Amino acid sequence: MTLQPQLTSPESLLEFSDSDQEVVRFALEGRPDPPRAVSVHLQAQRLARIQGFEELLCLPLLREVQRLPHQERTALTVLRRFRGRAVLGDEVGLGKTIEAALVLKEYVMRGLVRRALVLCPPSLVQQWQEELRDKFGLDSLATSDPEFRSLGDEAWSGRDLVVASLGMARMPRHREVLKRTPFDLLIVDEAHHLRHRNSAAWRLVSEIPRKFLLLLTATPVQNDLEELYNLVTLLRPGQLGTPAEFRRRFVDVADRRRPRHVTALRELMMDVMVRNTRAQVTVQLPPRRARTIRVQPEPEEAEVLSFVASLVRREWGGKGLSVSALTSLQLQAASSPLAVAEALRKRGHLEMARQAENLGAGAKGRALETLLRRLDGPALVFTRSSRTAGALVSQLREAGLKVFRYTGDLDPASREAELRRFTSEGGVLVLTEVGSEGKNLQFCRNLVNFDLPWNPMRIEQRVGRLHRLGQTGTIQVFNLCLTGSLEDYLLTILDEKLNMFELVVGEIEMILGPLEEEGDLEDMLMEMVASTEGPEDLAARMQALGERMEGLRRDYQANQEYDQTLFGDEFRVEEA
Repeated sequence: MTLQPQLTSPESLLEFSDSDQEVVRFALEGRPDPPRAVSVHLQAQRLARIQGFEELLCLPLLREVQRLPHQERTALTVLRRFRGRAVLGDEVGLGKTIEAALVLKEYVMRGLVRRALVLCPPSLVQQWQEELRDKFGLDSLATSDPEFRSLGDEAWSGRDLVVASLGMARMPRHREVLKRTPFDLLIVDEAHHLRHRNSAAWRLVSEIPRKFLLLLTATPVQNDLEELYNLVTLLRPGQLGTPAEFRRRFVDVADRRRPRHVTALRELMMDVMVRNTRAQVTVQLPPRRARTIRVQPEPEEAEVLSFVASLVRREWGGKGLSVSALTSLQLQAASSPLAVAEALRKRGHLEMARQAENLGAGAKGRALETLLRRLDGPALVFTRSSRTAGALVSQLREAGLKVFRYTGDLDPASREAELRRFTSEGGVLVLTEVGSEGKNLQFCRNLVNFDLPWNPMRIEQRVGRLHRLGQTGTIQVFNLCLTGSLEDYLLTILDEKLNMFELVVGEIEMILGPLEEEGDLEDMLMEMVASTEGPEDLAARMQALGERMEGLRRDYQANQEYDQTLFGDEFRVEEA
């Protein structure tokens, strides 16, 4: 039986089976169901009429996701044509994470995925977890969570969605567990780490049981065309033949990066790869401008900094303080005198602790007050230290500024209340690192880094709270640092060698990825601080690091040009 109301849209047709006769009878007798029941029934009817992956059912359930046609078309292409196995090769900044999450959410809604695993670099674990939770309503267990460590081997199978660092997953102990743990969907971000077939990462992914597999990378090839072969083999073994057949047919003998029979290679790749470029997609972000404000410390503040530096050098490599404790001490001192005061007191340096306590936020605190009075519009002020944040809030309020606080030492309800007031009233919002995650603050255009993370990727995460889709104005980034400090040298490198603050969001990870593979950048910088013999020695070491980063940027740019030559513009998903 079919009822056809007088509505303009054919999608409004209601279809009833014999089992629905009672529902129809109730309606004709004037005994309708409550509105909630009617809504649920209409939704069930709509879902029942959808055949295959003709549309994304998950879109109405997303939160704070700006809908972009190329992302939705990519997700549908992966679901329909590639059957859940694909390389997502978009250029940096076009939203591969959103595309993969759309596929995951759609599969979950349709009951085709119950258990999923996301593997990514350590610096992106928390970002993935928050994006999935805040935008897609998907809760996960991350390797950075205390619960993960407490569960032991059961952590990999104890939750339906796990977000893990690739480095931790490929450790022998975890690898053995994962080989016995089936997943419906496996997502690998920064999948260029799988380019070598003999690497532990490639072997791990090849061994994890899964139905669907998504490999996310903006640079599928770097040194050798066989890297492309290795990625495709994970998705669809045999698609490019055997290794020998692939080399014979597609690889130039004289140059292993140069392809032969490019058209035939592209045709085979079109069965497994989507690649949107910024030239094809109309996604524009406003520019961002950065300015470094160097501040001369007062004599008493310089004395505290000198004392901490001497303490770190004295303890480095000894049996006293651990590397992590010394790093924390150095980072606290770089934040503000107040931030390091408690640590000095705990270590018995009472006089120096009192001196640091009396200095409060130090010379940078006074410079911040001057800066904020000149800015037009609301401003975010980032600091890594809750003690520094507290001192800044008090100082700025005493100066007559409207100041709010979003820090980890406040309970979630209080943080959200402060954020709502800042959003509606403007002024200044002081944040610790908890504020650089999960919140979109693109109504604001001014950002002040009161202190700096030593990892540029974390700096990028701070800027990303403002410089994201939905932002319409030029972003102003102000970096405060003490003259001659490590942060001063680091900012010089990031600005002059990398031009970091002019890059597209996400490019810094691509450029510095090879450096991160050698070890944590924060550890490298701490080694420089602790083992340096004086300012000239530190300056020389930082100069060498800057030249290394400059070389990595050149390599990245060359690789972009190579990818364009190899793939062209033929992998964009077109309008259905």
